[in-house]
Formats: sequence, structure tokens, C-alpha cells
Amino acid sequence: MQNPFRSLLAGLVALGLALPGHAGTTLDVAAPFEIQSPEPSTTGHIFTRMGIAETLVDADPQGRLLPGLATEWSVSEDGLTWRFTLRENVLFHDGTPMTPATVAGALEIARGKPGPLASLPIAALTPEPGALVIALGEPVAALPAFLAEARAQILAPAAYGPDGQAVAVIGTGPYRVTSLTPPLSLRATAFPEYWGAQPNVPAVTYTAVGRAETRALMAESGDADFVFTLDPATVTRLSRSDAVEIMSVAIPRSLLLKVNAAHPFLNSPEARRALSLAIDRAGLAQAVLRYPQGADQLFPPAMGDWHNPALDPLAHDPDAARALLAGLGWVPGPDGILSRDGQRLALTLTTYPDRPELPLVAAVLEQQFRAIGVELTINSTNSSEIPAGHQAGTLELGLLARNFALIPDPIGTILSDYAPGGDWGAMGWQNAEIAALAQALSRGEGGDAERARIAAILQEELPVIPIAWYQQTLALRTGIEGAVIDPWERSFGLPGLRFAE
Repeated sequence: MQNPFRSLLAGLVALGLALPGHAGTTLDVAAPFEIQSPEPSTTGHIFTRMGIAETLVDADPQGRLLPGLATEWSVSEDGLTWRFTLRENVLFHDGTPMTPATVAGALEIARGKPGPLASLPIAALTPEPGALVIALGEPVAALPAFLAEARAQILAPAAYGPDGQAVAVIGTGPYRVTSLTPPLSLRATAFPEYWGAQPNVPAVTYTAVGRAETRALMAESGDADFVFTLDPATVTRLSRSDAVEIMSVAIPRSLLLKVNAAHPFLNSPEARRALSLAIDRAGLAQAVLRYPQGADQLFPPAMGDWHNPALDPLAHDPDAARALLAGLGWVPGPDGILSRDGQRLALTLTTYPDRPELPLVAAVLEQQFRAIGVELTINSTNSSEIPAGHQAGTLELGLLARNFALIPDPIGTILSDYAPGGDWGAMGWQNAEIAALAQALSRGEGGDAERARIAAILQEELPVIPIAWYQQTLALRTGIEGAVIDPWERSFGLPGLRFAE
């Protein structure tokens, strides 16, 4: 009988999904993220992770900022003028030099597109000999961290069309693109004129593979060397295989339930607290996610100063949840579902299968919410439906994985999500105190007390309901050395990998 997996791989190759290399010369990466285009505002996170494009500022695994294409930076006493000294003798992949003018041009284009730079009060980007000067309308203490975000990557002038949209990926990284086939694949080879150390592996490929099971099969068969993001079931299976090594690390990302706090069923803290009390986080984390524990607050320990161990932890108490809902006027119907004023307590939860654990968690939540009288309908669709539903006001509940590490200083994400709420953060909920605290922190004012207060308000009001803190898990083919998981998800670390002798 024909091996069904081999048939599957044959089909993938025919579609351009599998790009097997040759041991010792090419390393093949499989991950769930599609390459939408050469445009950094939509696909920049892939180009930085693959070592193709770089940013002015880098970050280490602890989130500490490091030199990137800028070797150092300083700020004026009033916090309004930053000077970034640029690395010398850097070439773009087309052979043209990186200059202060090209850096200013790339950032000017980036801040005109959706992304963190668009929200900054940048008054001017001025190239000077050996440096870029950024003038601000008001202080932004975290500016260097914003410049470490993937959408702030520096591309060559030739990478952009007349309208400012990227038409090619011409970066400065250790690898340069030799073939780009959106939405599925790219190939890259080591760039001989790279300013830093040469990669150990001369060529890499990237394949977008949406199904977690397919990625796991590719890891088992050797058709992928580096498989990023595994679902819990395949982690258990692959951990028994001699063909791969499983690596896992806690990351600054939370699995959470985004709540439309303006919805008439959800517009009180008591209603949102009832949903929170229905969730058995410990059981869900261990049985479904294979994580050691659930989340008892929004910010995970991997976020350092933002995690507040003094908070009263979120609990699991279905009886207390029922009591809260009864206090809001909800009474059980014949089938156990609550009703009030002739309306059933029925909600739609929107999630997406790109992260394979999310539909599994949604199915468990459906059971746990039904146990307190809440009827849940699951809509598993494209991830873009969550921000679209936010903007349209139609989203009721959204199950998502929120990354607090897009900008190495989490204040950038806090500002986006809660001051006021962006389309991945709070919906139908605003808090003037959080907005003021976050703005002060962004100016460099305040510290631990202000972060702790933000965490406490979010714990009290629950505009989003935390469920679990993420573990990033990947599979590495046996015989590949030097792998390090970046908790901030900025890099796959490909230049440091090597095939064993």
C-alpha cells in the first residue's frame, strides 16, 4: 500500500509547499505564517526571523536592547531628540551602501503604513554624517524598542516602488533572498558581504505550512529541519521520536479571551468575571495545551516587571460564576441556558486555526461556559476576522494569542491595546487611569508601581480574560546544533545553526 504521508509530501512539493534541501548545505524551515508580499508592514516578521532584514536596534533573549544597524543611541535632556549612530560599512543585498539618508527614507516609508511607528509623535527624521536624528513632538522613552520591531526594518531604496510599497526584499541581513513565491515560500543564501559573522549554513528555505499536523510530519520525515509552532498532540508524539529534538521556552505571549465589553450581556465587570470563573485554567493548560500551568493574570512571568505576583490570582469557581449571573438577573431555562428579558445568554466566539491550540481551547470553553448556563457558538475562521469584527462592532468574544513582545518594551503593546483599546486589545472598554499611566510610562515617568497598577486594573475589570501563558515549542532535526529559541520571537537564530560533523 502506498504510504499516505509520502503521497501528501509529493502533493506539497507539486504545490511548492515543501522545499527539501541537502544536508549540510541547506536548512529548511517550516512555520504557519504566510508570506503575503515583500511588504514589511505585512510580512516583515518573517524577513527578520529568517535573518534577511535587520532593524536599527536588536534585543537579546531577556528583552534587553542591543545594537543592530545602530551601534549606539542617546537622547537629549528634554527627551525630544534622539541620535542613533549608524554602523559603518554596511551593504544592502543589491550592493548599495546603507547611509543615513537610506535609513531615514526607509523609516519615513514605514511610519506612513500601519504599525507601531505610525502612532509615534515623530516630527522629523534627519540624516547627519554617520547618524540618524529623530525629533519628537513629545518624549517617548521606549523609542529604541519601537525601532527593534520588524516593521521598522531597513530596506534598500530599490526595494520600494514609486508608491512606497515594497516590491522586493533587499535587506542587510546575513541571508539574502534568491527566490520569493508568496504566499508559500522563499529561498535565501548567505550574503558574502554581510557586515557581521558569516552564517554556518550557506542556504535556507522557508515554507508556509498552515496545518500543524503537516508540519509535524515534515519534521518526522526529515523534509523540514526546523519546524516552528507545534500543537500539543504533535509535541507529545514527536518527543518520542529519535529523528527530532523538541525545544520549548516560556514567551511573553498570553492566550486570552477578548471581550466586547459594550455588549449588553458583557457590559459589567461581574458578567466578565463570571466567564472568567467558569474557566478551569489548570485543567485546560495541562490536559489540552500540555503546559505546566494556566494564567492567573494577564502578564506572564516572562514579561519581568509587568508580571505582578501580588495580585489575587484568577480562580475557577463555577458556583460563584452562577451566583454573579443570577445577581445580574439571569435565570436558567429548561435546557440549562440562562435567559433574561426573553433573551438567551448565547454568544459567538471567534478564533482561528493558524495556532492549532486555539480551536481546541475553544471547544473546552464551550463546555465550561455551558456548565454555568452560557451558550457558546464557535466560529473558527481567518485571524483577520477578529480585528475586522472589532472595527465593525460585531465581535462578541475573540480567542487569540496576544504577543507582548512585538516591541521589546511591552509598553508599546499596552498603549496599543488599552490606551485606548486597539483592534487586538480592549473592545468597548476604556479606562482613563490606565491611559494616563501608560502614557506616563511611555515618556519614561514612573516604574514598578505604575506597571503594577495597570495589571491590577486589568485584573479587576477583565476587558480581556487571560487563560494561559504561552510556551513556544519547535522541532529541530537531530544533527543540527546551536539552536536557541528567542522568547521575543524576533529571530529563528538561523545564522548560529550548524550541521553536526
